[in-house]
Amino acid sequence: MSERVNLFGIELDAVTMRQAVDTITQWTDHGSCRLRFVVTPNVDHTVLLQENKQLRDAYSDAELVLADGWPVVWASRMLKKAVPQRVPGSDLVPNIFSAAKTDNPLRTFLLGAAPGVARRAANKIKNRYQGVNICGTYSPPMGFENDDAENYKIIDLVNRSNAQLLILGLGAPKQELWIHRHRHELQADVAICAGATIDFLAGEKSRAPQWMQQTGLEWAHRILTDPKRLARRYAKDAIVFPQMMLKEWMHPSRRQKTVVG
Repeated sequence: MSERVNLFGIELDAVTMRQAVDTITQWTDHGSCRLRFVVTPNVDHTVLLQENKQLRDAYSDAELVLADGWPVVWASRMLKKAVPQRVPGSDLVPNIFSAAKTDNPLRTFLLGAAPGVARRAANKIKNRYQGVNICGTYSPPMGFENDDAENYKIIDLVNRSNAQLLILGLGAPKQELWIHRHRHELQADVAICAGATIDFLAGEKSRAPQWMQQTGLEWAHRILTDPKRLARRYAKDAIVFPQMMLKEWMHPSRRQKTVVG
């Protein structure tokens, strides 16, 4: 059983990286009659959730909701309902791969990133993680989420691969909305909405230095490497997120913890 913290209108799982890895590994080891999906909210996600009911619905059905951004973790501590640790998707996936058993390789499908990137990631994963079997990759075309034929194709590719773990690198909120919409059609055990993780695994994008990750400055590295795409988003988040924190502070009853199985 784990605790959940109600914060910014979502239920955050109060777990460490180790607990998250152990939980997901248990799900993939034992299989399931249904797909469980994992989301990793950062500041931008929490802002999007305030305006997007479909995204809130997706989050409410996620099996694990893991705090990705440091500001989300700090906010939980300031509001006295702390989650124990930051659990970003870009660290979660490699940790799951490291925990995979060489005598029973973890069958994994990589969905997303630009054409060719997932294949490069697959090659690097094969060389680094002996307990992982990349059983399929696919980079869907722009606008695929609105194309029924393309969606059926993706679902068929994933299901025929017999994947246990599906890594989604489609960007937020597209990946969360897509997996929520198609969760009953997919036969994988677990899906993780992991953002740019496939790009990181392929070496297509570089992570911020460890000292920036540990001090909450990873956002600065990201905006410097992709200012055209991120500058406006981060500017909006910098205005809206403090307002959200103030509302939470003024309504402490919203932050009560619950225990889930």
